[in-house]
Amino acid sequence: VQLQASGGGLVQAGGSLRLSCAASGIVFSLNDMSWFRQAPGKQRELVAVITSGGLTNYADSVGGRFTVSRDNAKGTMYLQMNSLKPEDTGVYYCYTRIRKVEFWGQGTEVTVSS
Repeated sequence: VQLQASGGGLVQAGGSLRLSCAASGIVFSLNDMSWFRQAPGKQRELVAVITSGGLTNYADSVGGRFTVSRDNAKGTMYLQMNSLKPEDTGVYYCYTRIRKVEFWGQGTEVTVSS
C-alpha cells in the first residue's frame, strides 16, 4: 500500500491550495480516507474524512474553508483549501486504515505566511 501526497507549498494568508493523495495497492473505492496535519511542535490532528460512500466530516477549525473529495477511478483523494490562515501551516498527511492496519502517506508541507 502506498499513499503519495502532493500539492503543498508556500501561500499567503487568504490564498488557496489543492492537495492530492494518490493511493496504490488498495481497492481505493472501498476505503474511508482521511487528511491529518501536524503543525510544528504540536500533535498530529485530524482535518477531514471522506468515507467510501462519499460522506465527509471536518475539524471545526477548517469547516467552511476546506473541502475533501475523491475520484475513485483515479484512486485519488483531494483537499481543496481556501481562505488559508497562518495556523493552517503544517505537514499534511493522507491516511487510511485497512483491517486495523494504518497506512500513512509521506506528507506534504503547507506554509501560510501572514
